[in-house]
Amino acid sequence: MLNVLILWLTFAFFSFGVLGLNYLYTREAAKKPWKIKANKKYMPKVSIIVPTYNEYEVIGYKLRNLARLEYPKNLMQMVFIDSQSSDSTANVIREFAEDHPEMNVKILVESERRGKSSALNTALKNCNGEIVVVSDADCFWPPDVLSNALSYLADPSVGAVSGPKKLLNPESSSVTKSEDAYLESANLMKLGDSKKSSTILFEGGFSAYKREALASFDPYDTGSDDCGTVIRVLEKNFRAIMIQEAEFFTTFPKTWMGKLEIKVRRTNQLVQILKNYVILLFKNGIKIGKEVVARNLIVYLLGPIMFLFFVVTTVYLMVKFPLAILLLLVFLIPKVRGYLIEATLNYLILLYSIISTISRKKFTVWKKPEDRTLLTENMLLQKGLI
Repeated sequence: MLNVLILWLTFAFFSFGVLGLNYLYTREAAKKPWKIKANKKYMPKVSIIVPTYNEYEVIGYKLRNLARLEYPKNLMQMVFIDSQSSDSTANVIREFAEDHPEMNVKILVESERRGKSSALNTALKNCNGEIVVVSDADCFWPPDVLSNALSYLADPSVGAVSGPKKLLNPESSSVTKSEDAYLESANLMKLGDSKKSSTILFEGGFSAYKREALASFDPYDTGSDDCGTVIRVLEKNFRAIMIQEAEFFTTFPKTWMGKLEIKVRRTNQLVQILKNYVILLFKNGIKIGKEVVARNLIVYLLGPIMFLFFVVTTVYLMVKFPLAILLLLVFLIPKVRGYLIEATLNYLILLYSIISTISRKKFTVWKKPEDRTLLTENMLLQKGLI
């Protein structure tokens, strides 16, 4: 039994202990000052891309949100790329452009729906800004987000900036409460990685790129327009960072099924992304952020495999040594229970995604998340977003 117990403890450490150590490590890094020369006077011309598909419920709010940006109108270009919406999304944007001639608004309509990254690449060909910023139609920015974020891009070493996702409906259900807690720790780790060198995890709600760091979106066809794009940014020896001042707000599904749909899609994309980082590390194709990449490979690729062995040895112990069930008493500790349940869910999704990657299944066309109707005007007014 001793040998099996040692194996069980080893697998438990690599499954759950490494996650905790990684969190503590990045949390300490997040407390340190930036080694970046930010410049608030840096005000380049900006092209904002917003991809749309059947966004009638939210596009009016999005347009009002963009109209409140505290950035010179003559330095902003807004490019909307619609992927054959079956509702009146495009008409709402056209009416907005007519009513706001002071704003440089361009609307493009794809001949067919080919996925978000494809839409963004079409829009990119029509951008004339020195900086290209991307935002989803159901994500909303504080008025000062551009000046806050672009000041970091003044540093020659920084090629891309993203912001932390914040929920507009954190108290809607136990699902949104758990997601809010998850985002708090995830954002902290992204900040720590960014201060060390770079983060490999970007968010489509707000991501800004220097043109010299951005040849195209998702060049490796990972299915992720944000994290997949960052791969090439690091290849070009630019840092990709997440800053707290570029936060954006969105809603999140209040049901477990809605959460699962989003997690499965994003995790599948993450495994595709990590696969490319493995290849680049072997080819010495990345000079910046190697330590961050290696650490994330351990957490997101090795971790699920160790978790699988952990489950097998746990079952074996229970069958061979019934008293081993006492090990499960750890679930009686509330904070530990929440941590283990969230980690277990993520590992199960990661394992599914690894299998999907091996079978070459990918999610390339974006799908509307469940419960989008949770968004209300009052939510946005309370945050000063419209």
